[in-house]
Amino acid sequence: MDQGRQVFAVDLLERYAAKGRGVITCMTAGNDVIVLGTSKGWIIRHDFGVGDSSEIDLTAGRPGEQSIHRVFVDPGGCHCIATVVGSGGADTFYTHAKWTKPRVLSRLKGLVVNAVAWNRQHITEASTREVILGTENGQLYEIAVDEKDKKEKYIKPLFELAELPEAIMGLQMETAIMSNVSRYYVMAVTPTRLYSFTGIGSLETVFASYLNRAVHFMELPGEIPSSDLHFFMKQKRAVHFAWLSGAGIYHGSLNFGSQRSSPNGDENFVENKALLDYAKLSTGAEVVKPSSMAVSEFHFLLLIGNKVKVVNRISEQIIEELQFDQVSDSNSRGIIGLCSDATAGLFYAYDQNSIFQVSVNDEGRDMWKVYLDMKDYAAALANSRDPLQRDQIYLVQAETAFSSRDFLRAASFYAKDALRTFLLRKLDNLSKDDKCQITMISTWATELYLDKINRLLLEDDTALVNRNSEYQSIIREFRAFLSDCTDVLDEVTTMTLLESYGRVEELVFFASLKEQHEIVIHYYIQQGEAKKALEVLRKPAVQVDLQYKFAPDLITLDAYETVESWMASNNLNPRKLIPAMLRYSSEPHAKNETHEVIKYLEFCVHHLHNEDPGIHNLLLSLYAKQEDDSSLLRFLQCKFGKGQENGPDFFYDPKYALRLCLKEKRMRACVHIYSMMAMHEEAVALALQIDSELAMAEADKVEDDEDLRKKLWLMVAKHVIELEKGTKRENIRKAIAFLKETDGLLKIEDILPFFPDFALIDDFKEAICSSLDDYNKQIEQLKQEMNDATHGADNIRNDISALAQRYVVIDHDDDCGVCRRKILAIGGDYRMASGYTAVGTMAPFYVFPCGHAFHAHCLISHVTRCTNESQAEYILNLHKQLTLLGSEVRRESNGGMTDEVITSVSPPDKLRSQLDDAVAGECPFCGELMIGEISSPFIMPEEAQQQVTSWEIKPQDLGNQRSFSLTV
Repeated sequence: MDQGRQVFAVDLLERYAAKGRGVITCMTAGNDVIVLGTSKGWIIRHDFGVGDSSEIDLTAGRPGEQSIHRVFVDPGGCHCIATVVGSGGADTFYTHAKWTKPRVLSRLKGLVVNAVAWNRQHITEASTREVILGTENGQLYEIAVDEKDKKEKYIKPLFELAELPEAIMGLQMETAIMSNVSRYYVMAVTPTRLYSFTGIGSLETVFASYLNRAVHFMELPGEIPSSDLHFFMKQKRAVHFAWLSGAGIYHGSLNFGSQRSSPNGDENFVENKALLDYAKLSTGAEVVKPSSMAVSEFHFLLLIGNKVKVVNRISEQIIEELQFDQVSDSNSRGIIGLCSDATAGLFYAYDQNSIFQVSVNDEGRDMWKVYLDMKDYAAALANSRDPLQRDQIYLVQAETAFSSRDFLRAASFYAKDALRTFLLRKLDNLSKDDKCQITMISTWATELYLDKINRLLLEDDTALVNRNSEYQSIIREFRAFLSDCTDVLDEVTTMTLLESYGRVEELVFFASLKEQHEIVIHYYIQQGEAKKALEVLRKPAVQVDLQYKFAPDLITLDAYETVESWMASNNLNPRKLIPAMLRYSSEPHAKNETHEVIKYLEFCVHHLHNEDPGIHNLLLSLYAKQEDDSSLLRFLQCKFGKGQENGPDFFYDPKYALRLCLKEKRMRACVHIYSMMAMHEEAVALALQIDSELAMAEADKVEDDEDLRKKLWLMVAKHVIELEKGTKRENIRKAIAFLKETDGLLKIEDILPFFPDFALIDDFKEAICSSLDDYNKQIEQLKQEMNDATHGADNIRNDISALAQRYVVIDHDDDCGVCRRKILAIGGDYRMASGYTAVGTMAPFYVFPCGHAFHAHCLISHVTRCTNESQAEYILNLHKQLTLLGSEVRRESNGGMTDEVITSVSPPDKLRSQLDDAVAGECPFCGELMIGEISSPFIMPEEAQQQVTSWEIKPQDLGNQRSFSLTV
């Protein structure tokens, strides 16, 4: 250490600081405020920030001599706690900077407070928040005081040292936010032990957990006048601690974000632990232990006798000894103690009358040399201030590497810039075929660039913001080098190098060149740059799977931009985005905030016409959780499959929708779903619990089942009648009015059972009379319909009688429509063979109203030829039976027919009637039979070949022909 320049300087701050209120017994400082405790029970407050001082007497009403045992002030200099000890016992007081009178903490009566831990992260000028007090008998208490209340909010015990009841001599507390939960870290020291407590929740919860688990502690036996514990604060956070113990100074780093657990289950937030033996501080054989201590960033200030020895925390060497200009007084105790003002960065020493200020002058200026002597080169470079210091560090590193025969590494420390330039020129002269050498040299040059960048950062604190600095220039040069050597640099090796040097931006730059889009996107997400990450994802070369992988992080980071990007993409499968949408939906959102997932799902359903049930079900569930159910009802009523052939009207699962709506108590939606599932009774029953009008509308939806519709209306009627709370006559009037809404579906007799048994018939007289009038009208109408039916039957009977007497006049010249022979021609043999009864000597024939007439056998032949095959077989079968029956009858007439034969055949009249219906139901020339022949070809398929052959022109023998000459 350079002894020519003092790091710590001592100045007398105030000679008679106690102002005649006794001698100084204790002292504390915070935010340029010093608070003294005196032997006569006064506390004196010096506020150097505003140049003011005040005095408060804590002995009022207390008999005998009183002395301030300990005084404590918070880092902001507003809140003060002091303990008075005297013949009347001990009392602890609280006072605020704005108060003129202190307030006694009555619940601490008789307890001697030795230590106080303030919650530095949450304390304010108006409130102390939670504060921990340590007492002489090994107890920990929690208190909180609000300045406006003029008294403590609460005082409650936290913990008691039961195994080894010792006095709490030092106490420190720190808080950290981890996973949105506050975690407490508390350290307490006794003369022989250092205890560690940690946990989440409230302080009470943290210490209550140690009822069921062991307390973590470090035990260092040995006698010491005053054990003490200090945290050094940097940027409002404790970064290392020191315990003034009987065995030495136990110190280490603090890492409150650590999740590593110690063997006993406690989180171990102490790192790099070490013990400074007091023997290193003494020149003689006798070891003198410090009576007080203060801690700076790199040094311990130890009060030994009337001197303060400044010890480097890293090298454990004494670098300075501080002397104090004290008043020569035979009664003086010398320097009593040290204290520090972490907020102002100052240290103080005090004796019985005076206050001394110990100021620090750039204590880290020579730390590079300390680390260099310890061969911690990385720490030495980190603490170096100028190129000269770094050159000395590199020189030592080079000499060390040279002595170990690592000549290449030694050379790199001597001339890194020249080596880099040489390698770049070498690259320019290599041919493309030397791929292996090009890759090796390019990688070496990359490492040299990275080393140069780091060295420039250490040399110039403004390098990051000054665009014209050498650092910015080498960054641009390095990026150009990476662009030129993208194809020759090994991807994995280069990325490992960039990562090891902490060059994240260059790592992302190189990953972009190598099209490692996943690394680039991950970096942008870590930086909170959602737009840039989405721009990378929109590139055509990026795999669509990355969209799904990063979707949860992106939608959490910037939901609006992410959803807009999704809607602009045309190759996304919304189903694969469901996990991301669920993560976003599970987070709380403001009422007036646009729900981005609902917006995207509506886009999928209405614009993309997505038919995935998962998408529809998710949108349905989000609608169901909204306070307003209008969107849910519109969604349920929308027919998404409308217009699609054989497609469903909706794509969500109705059973899931019903369960969800019942759970969320969306009853109108449940009514709609019941109705949609044709569960009309359930729909009406549920609708009646909501609104009678809704129930009526549901009952009206049933149109094709009259019985069910009536049943539903009866359910509504019963509910309406039972719901009315007015007088009996008013209820009846409303019930009658309800009947009119059913359009006659319900009658008065249908709803009478819903009224109580003691209802008077007179109240229903008007409605019953109206109903009877309706029945009378119906009876009269039925009578009229019966009369009309009777009259119609009479007319039909008359027509039948007249039809039996109808006749047709046949002219003797009329021909048969088929054979063209005379209808009235005589044909005996034919007549008998047909099976019909002859009319005189004429053959049987048919005459139609249109005037066409046919012989019976001609008509049968024509119809069987023109009709279908099955009908033709039926007609021929009837004709055969009739002909056979006619032959049998003639044979019987000759005496040769048995009764058995006659009974096996149908009677002639019945067969003739069936044959008449089959062939003479209509005129074959004027009925459907002729219409059917329109589609029949003129030439049948079986006649086609014969017809074609008939039209062939065959050659003739012209030799035998004669020729004639025509005279003109």
